[in-house]
Amino acid sequence: MTTGTKRRAPWIESSVNSTTRFRHYSTVSPPEFILQEDAASIAQHLGVSQRWHRLLPALYRKSGVQRRASVLLGPENEDLFSRQSFYNRASAEEPYGPTTAQRMRAYQDHAGPLLARGARDVLASIPEGGDSITHLVTISCTGFCAPGIDYQLIQILNLSPEIQRFHIGFMGCHGLLNGIRAASAIVQSDPQARVLVGAVELCSLHQQYTEDSDQLVASALFSDGAACLLVEAQGEEDRDRDGDGDGDGDGDGWGVVASLSRKLEATADLMGWSIGNHGFQMTLSPRIPAVIEAQLRAPIAAWLERLGLGLGEIQGWAVHPGGPRVIDAVGTSLELAETQLEASRGVLAEYGNMSSPTVLFILQRLSPSVHAGEHVVMLAFGPGLQIEALLLRRT
Repeated sequence: MTTGTKRRAPWIESSVNSTTRFRHYSTVSPPEFILQEDAASIAQHLGVSQRWHRLLPALYRKSGVQRRASVLLGPENEDLFSRQSFYNRASAEEPYGPTTAQRMRAYQDHAGPLLARGARDVLASIPEGGDSITHLVTISCTGFCAPGIDYQLIQILNLSPEIQRFHIGFMGCHGLLNGIRAASAIVQSDPQARVLVGAVELCSLHQQYTEDSDQLVASALFSDGAACLLVEAQGEEDRDRDGDGDGDGDGDGWGVVASLSRKLEATADLMGWSIGNHGFQMTLSPRIPAVIEAQLRAPIAAWLERLGLGLGEIQGWAVHPGGPRVIDAVGTSLELAETQLEASRGVLAEYGNMSSPTVLFILQRLSPSVHAGEHVVMLAFGPGLQIEALLLRRT
């Protein structure tokens, strides 16, 4: 007979003791980019008043984004609107832009092929190719279709019809971290498993014809991209020769050491997506940076301390760039030097916020500066407001 109920901790932590790793990974974006000032020029004609027509260029400049890629873009020419036929100027007949059905058809057409580009790069780097893949984990929050992008990958890449597949949907910018965590759990239960993990987001499908400030900020930040990696068991050759875990590998991969999930209390209204008649509508509260600055340090520091590390012992920080103010808030909260945030700011400037794939772009940029045995924290935020983190160790 129980005499009381044990209260669950507000965080959930797991440690996989570097038994899983990924060495093979790839990031891809659509081939066509648009400069941020040109994106602002298009947005000025999508259902905004003269007031916002004047303010949008400044909003887009302050986003920290210099250019972004989109599956909707064609080659550059003199007429911005003729580079794409998806978004027309607002009119009495079409005051709110494409319907959700039209946006989902575009997602079905473009998401799978974009993700397949990254997956091909990963499979080309392993001698066994696609025949060795036993599990597939896909991540996306910008569209739905059935059969889904996992099914499309199996067809495009000619993967085994018996492959076991999982889809992580609608989790936002930290979705890839959850995908890596799920893949690591699969490999822990079956060391022979090889899990292909792929994240793809087509945020450009959800441009809103509105003057709602949350939607306008989202339209200034978000873009399209994909990332893939192969999670597998870490072999003895990748571990420390004397078994003490200090490591002396060749520096070509990442061991997945531990993960952290932390739900921040009373923040459910700060960030979220809802499905409207004309695409997905995003909530992005201006309070988010202040909440992150105030509440991030304690759970991250406590988590690392339980793992025997201090904040100052982390060589690299792959911080998801939710926007320049979010990057600033993380830096202030964790007392990071500006140089430790350069990769995040650089990816935001060159690619925009691609939601879930973005952290792998940042890790790829950090890789040359991290040596065997050193640690990197991947850190992202998503609807909730939820903190997700992975501790990686260079192998």
